[in-house]
Amino acid sequence: MGTVVTREELKSIRDTLRRKNKKVVFTNGVFDIIHRGHIEYLHKARSAGDVLVVGMNTDASVHRIKGDKRPIVDQNDRAFVLSNLLPVDYVCLFDEDTPLSLITDIVPDILVKGADWDLNAIVGKDIVEKAGGTVATIEFIPNRSTTSIIDRILERFSSR
Repeated sequence: MGTVVTREELKSIRDTLRRKNKKVVFTNGVFDIIHRGHIEYLHKARSAGDVLVVGMNTDASVHRIKGDKRPIVDQNDRAFVLSNLLPVDYVCLFDEDTPLSLITDIVPDILVKGADWDLNAIVGKDIVEKAGGTVATIEFIPNRSTTSIIDRILERFSSR
């Protein structure tokens, strides 16, 4: 299980991990309502290296990206849950719409995103590859998403 860290703490941790030749994997997301798809994705991401760092969008960032009704779960609770998942070593919140600045700060060895992303459109790809790292996508579990969970709740409970 991991730890929620600030960007400055993460930069220092990254320097230490680099000196120890540890392969750092980075991914990011909202992680609003944790579900099976998230867990399997994080396990696959973690298996690509030695340490998994997860950049998590703040509430303000989620509002801008997904609209005023999201997130469902606030950033402190999302970070707590995410950091307590077995494959996650570090969680770092970011307030920007993309994790580009965070990726630039830590320059992970491996950058992963879901397979719904075009490999060439992954934010930070150029930075990671320029430093000799790799960028990869991970297949999703079909029909597992926060949106589908919200839709199912609305469908089942909207008549109450």
